[in-house]
Amino acid sequence: MIKKALEITPGIEPLYGSRDENLRLLEDGLQVQIDLRSDAIHLCGEEGAVARVAQVFVDFDALRKLGMSLQNGELHALLKLVVADPKATLRGLVEAGRQRSAGVKRMVQPRSANQKKYVEAIEAHDMTFGLGPAGTGKTYLAVAMAVSALMAKKVSRIILVRPAVEAGERLGFLPGSLQEKVDPYLRPLYDALYDLLDQEKVDKLLERNVIEVAPLAFMRGRTLNDAFIIMDEAQNTTTEQMKMFVTRLGNNAKAVITGDLTQTDLPNPKKSGLLEALNVLDGVEGIRFCHFEDVDVVRHHLVQRIVRAYDSYSRAQLPLPIGEAALPDAAVTGRGIAQTVAKPQ
Repeated sequence: MIKKALEITPGIEPLYGSRDENLRLLEDGLQVQIDLRSDAIHLCGEEGAVARVAQVFVDFDALRKLGMSLQNGELHALLKLVVADPKATLRGLVEAGRQRSAGVKRMVQPRSANQKKYVEAIEAHDMTFGLGPAGTGKTYLAVAMAVSALMAKKVSRIILVRPAVEAGERLGFLPGSLQEKVDPYLRPLYDALYDLLDQEKVDKLLERNVIEVAPLAFMRGRTLNDAFIIMDEAQNTTTEQMKMFVTRLGNNAKAVITGDLTQTDLPNPKKSGLLEALNVLDGVEGIRFCHFEDVDVVRHHLVQRIVRAYDSYSRAQLPLPIGEAALPDAAVTGRGIAQTVAKPQ
């Protein structure tokens, strides 16, 4: 155990968080005692842990002097990453987020360890699968990375795709043209775009077809070059549709496929193209699978508890027959599906 005293610099107080919640996070996560006094901040704990906490204070002060201010929710999420990853630093995370956010209204910043792995996988691989429950940021982060790539001129267009699968309602009975019929299915993708870019800019890019939002059926026969392609709600693809989509990739193209296998709207969930892709494409060079869990939920805190409740309830039930066979019990959870499919019995 060692002790270390840090000088209190003006403007450091926002680092403490509401009711010192950020300090408690550092104390609990790194097993360090932080004692605030009038003249200094006293740290006590293992040498390595004390050094990491001291680095947080140094980084925050450096960022403040550079004119960067972090909202408390954002700062708290970044500190969680620092605690979870010994190699991560507060300044390094913020600077990486700024590089991804050139030309974007909001900083593209992961808020959990799995989100960080997901963002890094998208940067490093030509095709990335993001799988997990609702609210874990799979789609939003993918769209944010696509917008960032477009603004940095790494690609010349963005293509956003969703399978238009009816979830109880009949698509054909909706009024309007085909585009007006499928727009409700694509609305979450529009929402993410408008959150990241000014509405005028998004409308112009859509008008010029630099950003294309289309149902999956429109992808057949195309070769997508110099593009960032995202397929959302991939659990609702058939095996044929998934094969068709993953073979659209052209030169200088990147694809992200997101889905939640616990929310399949297909008549036979066992025939989901996403489920088959987990098995078929496992181990293929250039493809990365990223799995999210309930702890990664970044919506209202109640959503995380709802996801856990459904997960616990599903695991407690007997497997329901699907066709002639039943999915294994592990397959009812997002993580369980990946493990079950990757290693078939």
